[in-house]
Amino acid sequence: MEKPNDTNFITNTIDKDNSTKKFGGRVHTRFPPEPNGYLHIGHAKSICLNFEIAKKYNGKCNLRFDDTNPEKESEEYINSIKRDVAWLEYNWDEIHFASDYFNELYTYAIELIKNNYAYIDSSSAEEIKKLRGTLTEPGINSKDRNRPTEESLRIFEEMRNGNYEEGEYVLRLKIDMSSSNINMRDPVIYRIKKIRHHRTGNDWQIYPLYDFTHCISDAQENITHSLCTLEFEDHRELYDWIIEKIQHKNKPQQIEFARLMLENNVMSKRKLAELIESKNVDGWDDPRMPTISGLRRRGFTPNSIKDFCSRIGVTKKNSFIEMGVLENTIREELNLSAERVMGVLDPLKVTISNYPKDEEEVVKAPNNPSNKNSYRNINISREVYIDRSDFMEIPEKKYFRLSPGKEVRLRHAFNITCQKVIKNAKGDITELDCTYDSESRDINKGNKVKGMIHWVNAKDCIDVQINLYDRLFTEANPKGLESFNEDSLVEKNNAKIENNVNIDNYDKRYQFERVGYFIRDKKSKDNIIIYNQIVSLKDTWKNKKG
Repeated sequence: MEKPNDTNFITNTIDKDNSTKKFGGRVHTRFPPEPNGYLHIGHAKSICLNFEIAKKYNGKCNLRFDDTNPEKESEEYINSIKRDVAWLEYNWDEIHFASDYFNELYTYAIELIKNNYAYIDSSSAEEIKKLRGTLTEPGINSKDRNRPTEESLRIFEEMRNGNYEEGEYVLRLKIDMSSSNINMRDPVIYRIKKIRHHRTGNDWQIYPLYDFTHCISDAQENITHSLCTLEFEDHRELYDWIIEKIQHKNKPQQIEFARLMLENNVMSKRKLAELIESKNVDGWDDPRMPTISGLRRRGFTPNSIKDFCSRIGVTKKNSFIEMGVLENTIREELNLSAERVMGVLDPLKVTISNYPKDEEEVVKAPNNPSNKNSYRNINISREVYIDRSDFMEIPEKKYFRLSPGKEVRLRHAFNITCQKVIKNAKGDITELDCTYDSESRDINKGNKVKGMIHWVNAKDCIDVQINLYDRLFTEANPKGLESFNEDSLVEKNNAKIENNVNIDNYDKRYQFERVGYFIRDKKSKDNIIIYNQIVSLKDTWKNKKG
C-alpha cells in the first residue's frame, strides 16, 4: 500500500515519536477485527495501513481478535479473517485474542474498584442511557455511584461466579457525568453474559466491553501506535484515561484516520449479514459483496486491492469513493496481464453458406499482451456464433456492426455479409445466413469495413454460464436494503467461449475480447462451467447514471 517514501499525518507522527525516542524507536501496530462476520474492503484499508506502516519502519504488526461478544462470534469468522489477511500477502508477527487477557482485564477492573475509579450499578440499560445526558445537557449520577467499595467488590466477584442474571448489574467507570465528552460519563466496562465463549467455554459469566478491552490489549502487547478509524476519535480520551489509571508501563498512542466508504455498497457487517439472511445474495463470498472473500471469488487480486488502498490514501476526512476507482485498479492490471480469448454471451448462430461444409481452418490471434510474439490458434469453420447484440435487423444510423446486406469483419479472420435472416414461428431470429469474402483473409485485401465483431467456432466452443455483475445498490449511499439492485446479477446460461480457455485453471483470468475480464467461479453448480465477470472493459456506470 504505502510506498517507502510516502508520507501522511500518521507517518509524520511516527517520525516525530522516533526522533524523540518516545517508544525507544519501536513501531508496533495491530489489526484488531471482531470475529462476527467476514472482512470487507473497509477492513482491507486498515489491514494495509497497519501492516505497511510496520513494514516501513521495520517494526511489527499483530493480528488480534476482539472476541469479547461471544453471542455473535465464531470459529468460521476467525478462520475467514486469517485467510483474508494471508491472501493479501501479509504475515502477522504475533497472533492474539482479547480473551487471552480476560484474567488481566478482570484484575485491572478490581484494582479500579479498589481505587474508587469503578463501581457496580444496578441501573437498567434504559436508565443508564436516559441518565447519560445529551451533547448539550450533562448526565445525572447513578443512584449506585457511591456504592461502598467492598460492596462493589463483592458483587463483582458474584457476577463473575454467575450468581446474577443478565442485566441485573454492570460495572461502570467513575469518571465525570458532566464531561463534555459523553464517552467519559461513567461508561460501562463489564456486563453479565451467560453465553459459552468459543475459546474459554463457560469459564466466564461476565465479559468486558470494547473500550476497556482495546486499550489494555494494546498495552499488554506493547503496541506503540494504535491506528483506529475516525469514529473512535472521541474515545481517545477514555483510552488514555484507562491506561493512566491502571498505571500500565506501556502507553500506546491512538491515532485516527478516515474509514473507507465505497459508493453503492454498505460497509457494515450487520447490514451485509442482512443481505445474506434476506437471500439477496448467496453468502459472504458472493462476488457482488464488498467482502474480501467476495472480491477474491470475483477475480480481484491482492495487488489490485492494495493498489486501491494506496490510491485513496490516508486522510482525516470521511468521504465516499466511487466503485469505479476500485474497478480501475484491477482493470489496469488485467489489461497488461490477462490472456485474450473470445466469448459470446448471447449466441446467435451464423452459417457461412459459401464456406466448404467439411473444411476448417486455423487463424492466428494475439494471445498475451505482455508478449508481442505470443499467438494462439483459433479454428473457424462453416458455422460460428456471434453475439446477438452485434446484429440489428433494422440498423440505426451509424450502426457499423452486422445487419442485412452489411459487411463486417470477424475478428482475426475475414469479412462476412448477412444475406438472410432466419426466424422461428414466433418471429424470433434464430440464425443468420451469411457469405464470406475469401480474399479478406488478408486484412489488406477485400473491402474496407468499419465494423469488427467477435465470434466462436460452433464445432469446438465451450458451453458455459457467464455471471455479469453490477452495483450492489442503486443508491450511492444506501441506508438499508430498499435500494438493492435486482439487476446486480445477470446470468447468461447459454454462453459460448473459445476452446483456448483452460477451464481447469480456476485462478487464470482472461479478457474476453470486446466484452470484459473473467475468471472461473470457484463454486460449481450442477457441473455447469461458470465464469464470473471481474470487470468490464471500461467503466459504463457513469453513462448509466447519466
